[in-house]
Amino acid sequence: MQFSCCHDTHSIVSFVVLVSLLFTPIISSKDFREKNGTSIAGNKSKNMKLINAQLRKINKPFVKSIKSPDDDIIDCVLFHLQPAFDLPELREKISLIQVPELPKTHAKAGTNSEIKQLWHSKGESCPNGTIPIKRTTASDISIFKSAKKYSRKNLVSANYEHATGYVQGEFHGANAELNVWKPYISSNDFSRSQIWVLSYVGANLANSVEAGWEVYKDSRPRLFIFWTADGYQSGCYNLVCSGFVQTTQKFSLGSAIDPVSTYNGVQCHVAFMIWKDPKSGDWWLKVGTEVIGYWPKSLFTSLQGNATTIEYGGEVYSHDLADNHTTTQMGSGHFPDEDFKKAAFIRKLAVIDQHNELKPVSNLNLFAPRPNCYDVRKGRGNPDIWGDYIFFGGPGYNPNCL
Repeated sequence: MQFSCCHDTHSIVSFVVLVSLLFTPIISSKDFREKNGTSIAGNKSKNMKLINAQLRKINKPFVKSIKSPDDDIIDCVLFHLQPAFDLPELREKISLIQVPELPKTHAKAGTNSEIKQLWHSKGESCPNGTIPIKRTTASDISIFKSAKKYSRKNLVSANYEHATGYVQGEFHGANAELNVWKPYISSNDFSRSQIWVLSYVGANLANSVEAGWEVYKDSRPRLFIFWTADGYQSGCYNLVCSGFVQTTQKFSLGSAIDPVSTYNGVQCHVAFMIWKDPKSGDWWLKVGTEVIGYWPKSLFTSLQGNATTIEYGGEVYSHDLADNHTTTQMGSGHFPDEDFKKAAFIRKLAVIDQHNELKPVSNLNLFAPRPNCYDVRKGRGNPDIWGDYIFFGGPGYNPNCL
C-alpha cells in the first residue's frame, strides 16, 4: 500500500530562537482589522464590544502578513511577542529555551510525513526571528456565540460524541500517524481527529494536552492544539491565549492542512508526537518532521508528573446532539468497516514511558457510545507501516443513528 501524498524525511529538526528582527518596523494588527474583516464597527451590543476587545488582545503586532488562498491572514510575529510571553513567569525564561531530548527510539520508528499548509502554496514564509500566527477574526469568535466562550472546550457531554482507542497507565507522551480528511460539517459544529494526553486525579480529569486536526466552518482540516489545567473549566486553543510557546517559524496553528485524503484514492497522513522532555519537564509537540513548540510544565498540576491516559481517535461537537442528531461527519464520514482508503485511520499507536522510550501500545481499549453514528475498531499490522491502529468515524445522522 502506497502513502505518497505527503513527502517523507528522516531528518530530525532542531531550532534556534532568533530575535534578529528586534528593530524591524512592527505593524499593529489594528491597522489591518477593518479591511480584513477582523473588526466589527458600529455595533454597540455588549458581545460585539467584547469581541473587539478580545481581537485587540489576541492579534499581536507583526512584521509581515501573508494572505492564504483560503483568505486566512498569517501574521509573522516576533518570537518574544507571541501570546505565551504575556505571562511574566514565561517571559523571564525566553533565553533559557533549549532543544528538547527526543524519545530514544524515535529515529527507528519509521519515516515521518512532512505536514503542508495552504498558506505555503505561493512560496511565502515568515522571516527568521518570527513565528506565523493565524489572525483571529470576528467570525472565528462568533462561531462560539460569545467572546467569553471562545478558545474554551466546555465538555457538556450531551454535545460531544467520541470514537476512540485508549490506554491507561503511567505515560510521558504519545505518538501516532493521523489520516487527514475533509468531512462534512453542519452549521457551527466541529469534527476532530486527535491525540489526547490526559492526567486524572482519582476519577476526575485534571490536566490535558491535545493535538491533531479539526474541521469547522469552511470544512478545511486545520492543525490544532488544546490544553487545560482544570478539567476543561478553562483552557486554550492554539495561540489565542497565553500558554503554548511556539518555536517554529514554518507552521501556523489553526491554519489549513493541504492536501487531504480522497475516498478510494490517495491517502494523506501526518505524524503527531507529544512528549515530556526529561530535562525541562515541559510537554513538547512534534508534527511531521518539525518540532512545533511546548506547553511549559508551570501551566499544570498533575502533568508536572505523568499522564495516566492516552487516547486516539475522533470527536464531534454539535449543538444538535441533545435533540435531533447532527449530520456532521467524523473522520472520512464513513464507518470503520469500510477499511483502508475509505475510512479514517490512526496508525503506529505508541506511548512514551518514564525512560523516554517510544513503545507500541498494549491493552488498547475502545470507546464508541453510539456506534451506529460513529464507530471504532482496532487491529495490528506490519510494524513498519501500520503497527497498532484504529479505523474510526461515521456519517452522524442516518436511519440507524438513534
